[in-house]
Amino acid sequence: MNFNKKRINLAQVTELKNLLRQAGLHTVCEGARCPNIGECFEKKIATFLIAGDTCTRKCRFCAVGKGKPQPLDNDEPRRVAATIKQLGLKYAVITSVTRDDLPDGGAGHFAETVKQIRETAPGVTVEILVPDFGGDEVSSQHAIASKPDVFSHNLETVPRLYTAARSGADYRRSLALLELAKKELPLVKSGLMLGLGETEEEVLAVMKDLRSINCDILTLGQYLAPSLKHYPVQEHLPLERFARYEQLAKEMGFKFCASGPYVRSSYQADAALRFIDKTIRL
Repeated sequence: MNFNKKRINLAQVTELKNLLRQAGLHTVCEGARCPNIGECFEKKIATFLIAGDTCTRKCRFCAVGKGKPQPLDNDEPRRVAATIKQLGLKYAVITSVTRDDLPDGGAGHFAETVKQIRETAPGVTVEILVPDFGGDEVSSQHAIASKPDVFSHNLETVPRLYTAARSGADYRRSLALLELAKKELPLVKSGLMLGLGETEEEVLAVMKDLRSINCDILTLGQYLAPSLKHYPVQEHLPLERFARYEQLAKEMGFKFCASGPYVRSSYQADAALRFIDKTIRL
């Protein structure tokens, strides 16, 4: 089954891209070649990529550029906040490349961005989708202390495939970061890409690990290789299996699970929060 094609309104996408370029900003939607770029941009929803567009790691599944990053742009948090206000967003997702070259892994840059958004666009729901900060607890606490509405960090795949697909990362380290965040924040989120060669038993084991630390929101999507040079797709999952995983996630106690071929960690993030508001918080 081919999940690679979605219809895109080029005029609306171009309009938003131009606005972001004028502000000197990047979105992970473009850098990661997300299949939902048209749908999200049409709704004027974007996941802002801070701390540059060059990653210090070389995960084989990722299309974001790798190499030596530029120094941090200290004015970037202000511009992100101003652009969010200009777009009239109600839900903003802030993410970054991995910055192993920085002493705090970029945690301070996340915190300053959240601060600027709170000051410039009060009332906007803020999700931060963070790297693992090299496992440094002080750095992690700095990002957590910014008090985003949703704290997100993706496990990406099952432990067995980390060496092959997610070089430089560590499954237990990532799980520990989510556990640390959940001790301080109300909503914690993670996601997996499927189709890298994982078994159903391995997926369910990861889901159980996430529930053991009270992770609230789970996203499950089909992995699509950005190019022939990237980690090859091992399987295109049938829709029935996505539906089964979603049902099992609900039975395990996740407050919200988005599971489907086009699902990415930030896709319909606002819908997840609305669902939780209606069914859990009331």
